[in-house]
Amino acid sequence: MLETDLLPNATHQETRVFYLKMRADYYRYIAEFHPEISECREKAQWASQEAYAACQEGLSPTHPIRLGMCLSQAAFHYEILGQTSAAVQMGKKALDEALTQIDDVPEEHYKDVVLIMSVLRDNLALWTTDMQSC
Repeated sequence: MLETDLLPNATHQETRVFYLKMRADYYRYIAEFHPEISECREKAQWASQEAYAACQEGLSPTHPIRLGMCLSQAAFHYEILGQTSAAVQMGKKALDEALTQIDDVPEEHYKDVVLIMSVLRDNLALWTTDMQSC
């Protein structure tokens, strides 16, 4: 349904990115439960890259869907691919870009944005500590 109906008919960039993120999250969850199957990891990586690229070109750095996708992409690199430095780099970039535009966040998105930024900050602290202990 996602591939055949929702994505092909998504006419707005926000909707399209939302569905791409949904697909990427779905494949990431499968890859988490089946790490031994490289095809799961490859599909997750492909879907994640597509969603990440789409959100970068069409949504502001403080848009909750973009921030959520950046968080998911960084977590994918950390948890599935074992690429801690890439996860830190992505998370830091998303956080830095969002901080430059935090004053422009619409009131209806503010709580979501602050929450996602907080999770990003917490993950960055954890991942950075992880890098230093290696």
